Amino acid sequence: MLYWLITALVALVCVSFAVSNRAGVVLAFWPLSFELAAPLYLVVLLALLAGFLAGLLVAWVWSWRARGAARANARRIEALERQLQASEQRAKDTAVVIPHS
Repeated sequence: MLYWLITALVALVCVSFAVSNRAGVVLAFWPLSFELAAPLYLVVLLALLAGFLAGLLVAWVWSWRARGAARANARRIEALERQLQASEQRAKDTAVVIPHS
């Protein structure tokens, strides 16, 4: 419920921003002498999206080592669990039952 409330609020802010900033701007890319005309809201929202995606990429690259360690730990846990089951089975097979008198 909270997720949808926050999502609706963000969408409302984005739509309100887009409606109030429809004026056109010209973007000039300096080394290329290239110009692009676009509405202001599009420029700002695309810049925010590009920053968000760049942040995701950086976080993903920085987490490679942690994900690799987690996979290695998961494999080690599985191997240890198999060894434990095998040891329990061997102990069960070799158990000697002593009757009470």
